Amino acid sequence: MTITNEHDLSKPLDASDFAFTRRVWVDAPPPRVYDLVSDVSAIGRWSPNATEVTFDEGAGPRAGAWFSGRNHKDGRQWTTRSQIVRADPGAAFTFVVGGAEDGIVRWSWTLRPQGRGTVVEQSWQLLRLDPVLGTTRGDLEALRDYMTNSAETTLIALAQWIAEQ
Repeated sequence: MTITNEHDLSKPLDASDFAFTRRVWVDAPPPRVYDLVSDVSAIGRWSPNATEVTFDEGAGPRAGAWFSGRNHKDGRQWTTRSQIVRADPGAAFTFVVGGAEDGIVRWSWTLRPQGRGTVVEQSWQLLRLDPVLGTTRGDLEALRDYMTNSAETTLIALAQWIAEQ
């Protein structure tokens, strides 16, 4: 049984309500961090949900390029296709799950120098509603909260990995 309040029933679902940004400071300059986060095949080192991420043959970390990755959550596994929409070495890396034209989620990394290191921001934004992600406000809030925890885990793991190199 799901209990909703009056506000939930009167306000239509809007994908833009479901987004977050998390940040961490890492002990490496922005170009080094960019090389790490734009190498999508390395995301499995830090992400608790993504594995087997690979660029399409002949593709690399540049705008327009596509890659695939395996994801897992709650005992389920699936493959996603993503397209890079921004690749600014040393500054920003963004991809859209499902592609730029009809994507469902945008993941962005922005890098800002601070002291001898970098402030790394990881953002997630739902771009459109899709029943595969949930059909109620509660479903989508739970997804956002889950992805927030995943991003926090990823950022901490990235910072620790860099510190150990």
